[in-house]
Amino acid sequence: MLPSLDLTPPRRRARPAQAGDRHRHGQGHGRRQRRPPRRLAGLLACALVSLLAVTAGAAGGNVLKPWLGAGDQAAAPWHVVGLPRQAKPFTQFRVVALEGERVLRVEADQSYGNLVMAVPPDTAAHSLSWRWRLDEANAQADLRRKDGDDSALKVCAFFDEPLSAVPFVERQLLRMARGLSSEPLPAATVCYVWDSRLAPGTTLVNAFTRRVRLIVLRGPESPLHRWHTEQRDIVADYMRLFGDETDSAPPLMGVGLGGDADNTHGRSLGHLADLSLQ
Repeated sequence: MLPSLDLTPPRRRARPAQAGDRHRHGQGHGRRQRRPPRRLAGLLACALVSLLAVTAGAAGGNVLKPWLGAGDQAAAPWHVVGLPRQAKPFTQFRVVALEGERVLRVEADQSYGNLVMAVPPDTAAHSLSWRWRLDEANAQADLRRKDGDDSALKVCAFFDEPLSAVPFVERQLLRMARGLSSEPLPAATVCYVWDSRLAPGTTLVNAFTRRVRLIVLRGPESPLHRWHTEQRDIVADYMRLFGDETDSAPPLMGVGLGGDADNTHGRSLGHLADLSLQ
């Protein structure tokens, strides 16, 4: 809320009229109130306009911090997260130069891992956009099977769905997983994937857990080595995928991106840029 600025000057007590006093509008009238100096009024008005501009800019800005740091590692607060007690290799995330710009390289080689960032609990932003390109697909991947459950590229939104909304058996499994993890595990995750087998628009449940649900945005028809731009309403997509459990979208916990090739023992390579949440 913006502070109110009262430009009205304080009143002065009128002096009783005395004989000989001259009044521009005749005798018997009190002294006129002095107007605030024009310079002061102008400065206050400029301050108000500046405050409005700053507030509007903050409201419409990107909630996510840039991952581009000084070196080739993603900058904090972005950090890599794996499975609880993960022993397999981690997917590699590197900031690299590609065609004249610095982008994020995602390389999976029999590995698993996600690059994630938490967001404030009162985040109201829901428009998620990014650019991505696939440079090397994993031909063995098939998201419909556990032994093929690998994604060359994915961007995910993590929601803090109340445990009371999660079905009983899944709720107990989630509690067990949270007990093993040092990271806060979301109760509901929406992932947008680039798949080399399924058609765009396909929706499915993760082969290992119903707490992760997927939307295929790019399929085998999308050419390799070419940038594509995406923009999604994550709240609408959450309701589309998890509307059977709740009537409204819960708070957003964070955003993540990644690629994995641990179930197929394969390899994939892709790049991401310009990730924004507004």
